[in-house]
Amino acid sequence: MSVDATAIVSPPTRTVVVDTLRDEAGVWLFVFKTLLAFYLTGWLAMRFSLAQPSTAMLTVIIVANRQSGMVLAKSFYRAIGTLAGAVAAFVIVGLFPQQRELFLLALSLWIGLCAGGATLYRNFKSYAFVLGGYTAAIIAVPVINHPPAVFDSAVARISEVLLALMVSGAVNDVVLPSRMRDVLRRTARAQFAHFIGFVQGSTGGTIPRDAMENAHLRFVRDAVTLEDLRSSVIFEDAEARARSGHLKLFNQRFMAASTSFQSLHHLINRLQRNGQTASAKAIIELYAPIGAALDAPIEAGAAAAILLPRLVAARKTMAARAPLLRHGLVGPNAVRDFDTGASLLLRFVEELHDYVESAASLQAPRLVLRTPERVNFERGNDFASAGLAVFRTTLTMLVLGMFWIDSAWPMGGSAMLIATIFAGLFATAADPVRATRSILAGYATGMTAGFLCVFFVLTRMDGYGLLVAGTAPFLMVGLMLLMQPSVASYGLGGCMGFAYILAVKNPMVFDPSSFLNDVIAQLIGLSAAAIAFIVVPPAIGSHWLRRRQLERLRRQVTLAAEAPLAGLRQRFESVNHDLFSQIVAQTAPGSADSRALIAWALAVHETGGALIALRQDRLTHRMPEEVDRCIAVAIDALARFYERPDSAGYARTRDAVANAIDRASAEPSARPLLDHLHLIRLALLDGESAIADYMSPTPAAQESTHAS
Repeated sequence: MSVDATAIVSPPTRTVVVDTLRDEAGVWLFVFKTLLAFYLTGWLAMRFSLAQPSTAMLTVIIVANRQSGMVLAKSFYRAIGTLAGAVAAFVIVGLFPQQRELFLLALSLWIGLCAGGATLYRNFKSYAFVLGGYTAAIIAVPVINHPPAVFDSAVARISEVLLALMVSGAVNDVVLPSRMRDVLRRTARAQFAHFIGFVQGSTGGTIPRDAMENAHLRFVRDAVTLEDLRSSVIFEDAEARARSGHLKLFNQRFMAASTSFQSLHHLINRLQRNGQTASAKAIIELYAPIGAALDAPIEAGAAAAILLPRLVAARKTMAARAPLLRHGLVGPNAVRDFDTGASLLLRFVEELHDYVESAASLQAPRLVLRTPERVNFERGNDFASAGLAVFRTTLTMLVLGMFWIDSAWPMGGSAMLIATIFAGLFATAADPVRATRSILAGYATGMTAGFLCVFFVLTRMDGYGLLVAGTAPFLMVGLMLLMQPSVASYGLGGCMGFAYILAVKNPMVFDPSSFLNDVIAQLIGLSAAAIAFIVVPPAIGSHWLRRRQLERLRRQVTLAAEAPLAGLRQRFESVNHDLFSQIVAQTAPGSADSRALIAWALAVHETGGALIALRQDRLTHRMPEEVDRCIAVAIDALARFYERPDSAGYARTRDAVANAIDRASAEPSARPLLDHLHLIRLALLDGESAIADYMSPTPAAQESTHAS
């Protein structure tokens, strides 16, 4: 049965037109709200006599987003980064008020550490680190020759930034807000409907391997996307904050159920490939009640709660049917295969019930007061790549600082500030050279537009109202480009370049020589950041980092074998999904690397999940010391093999698992562990898995025959 067979129907013309107009309206609404926040911030900054209203206005551009929740989340982390950067500036200036070289060394190291921290986090948490470095520079650099002014500089910068954040947040939350919670709800419902539909459509038998790989990609993408949205929505909506724990539990149960689902179908596929059709058919028949239970109009908007009694009934039907199906099988190997599949299937239906129960809780009109199980979505970070970002950024800042000192260039501080922004901002980009090149082109265009606006438009106007009329057409073009994915980087550069070089002051100053010197300094700073990414290439997307990510992914099996069991399933699932999403994003779809990584991810998911279940059951069942020792040896062999896979390690692992199965088979108290061990053994003998390259043909063939 093909689970991917879906008819492709072209949408009606009216639907296309309506969707297009809706998208265009969303773009123009974004432009209007950004301009409103931009000019309102500038007006308030002038009314409050802040030193640099342009800093506040530039902040509005940086935090601009179509979704209110994104603006609030970005503003929150920018505020944290700003305050942290201010503290760092105080410390650096206080430690080295007279030693310019040590001052620049300490500042460069702080900026580098912030860039490294930005690579370890996702979403706007990363942005907080970028701001921590940039704010320290923007406060400390201007007072390098007058250290006592650091307090006034910090107060001015914090006031400007916080003013911009408050205005941006208020405008986006009050003026025709576009709520992220609606996107989150649609995403959660789509995840639920897709998974339930996929499970219901797969009860007829085998899922082809390519379909399973595509399903795994979808499952990973859904889980990571939901977590990213949840972490942003909590800033805009009180109900979303209250339901945050339930959402995390919902996502965690989705990951657990999808892992068991994949293990089940890998088992069915292996049995059919090995000629064990009787066992496979019995498992498929036992699986059938789930399909009937899930045959409900979920996509039509029906509540998930209607599935709960159906799943309970299906579970009872399966428990009653299992002994009858088992009795009809001939031979100990067929019975063992069926027992393994039945155990995995019953575990899956339990996890599926928990997942549906979480969905029903989220769909309830009133939040359940019972506190949900505490779970965390952990990320799979690579500290070596973060160290590389620290080295690159620190080196860039040191080179610019040395050039500034040796040349006594008056605009050296401006160059350092711009380099600080973009060295941190693109530390996590997959292709930072291309991104900085696009930003540089947009930045140059924005500054050219700024020159024309300042000296040919604003010189003929007087008053804030005419300043708005004179600058808005230039900024509007950049904001429109920012909303086009293909030229978004160019549009961002154009907006930032225009807002930065506009340098709105009260009163305005028109000095062409100072203007051009500032333009040159900013272009040099941005170019220095781009050159740094060429001289010290980023780890993201490199073969070196992919190898490290693959090693980390395989070490997840070691984690499953050795880490404390408390919270281990949640940690295992979330790190797996995050690591895999990083790997997929950094490899070409359909490439040899991509397929190899997907194969390893599937193997790690299945083996690690089985190991955790094995260890949990091992704690609750007493058995003779010799049997327990054999199982411990098998668990350790699996951990060592996945850490450093080779043919010798594979043979040791295969034999250790086979020995543990033989010993456990003779001990009644160890029978509950046999299903997990047998599932691990079948995964080891899978000729289509990622570990097939380490199998020696003759022993593997003999073992496969024995196992079946």
